[in-house]
Amino acid sequence: MQTIIKIGLSLLIILLATGVAKKYPPLAGLIGVMPLTGALVFCWIHWENQGDTDLMIQTASAAIWGIIPSILFFVCLLGVLKAGYSFYSAFTLSAAVWILGAVGHQYFLRG
Repeated sequence: MQTIIKIGLSLLIILLATGVAKKYPPLAGLIGVMPLTGALVFCWIHWENQGDTDLMIQTASAAIWGIIPSILFFVCLLGVLKAGYSFYSAFTLSAAVWILGAVGHQYFLRG
């Protein structure tokens, strides 16, 4: 049942952002990068691991540093789209940049 609730809430957020994008792209962009995903993750972690404050602290710390690969993704996507590349090319390159950033994120956080 928890999995169905998780999927349902995630789907609602995605549908909200894509629906808003048709009329208000700046608001859709804001919704897309809001810490909604993080908030949901922290709620699920709390409910599934009651009292495990260390897990929450570790996850919050990693989330802060995880912002960097996300910023790299959006900066790359914006730049490549403005340079005139197709969406698929821009998205693929941006995803590759994000993956490299995420690998670096994991490498540095594991020490």
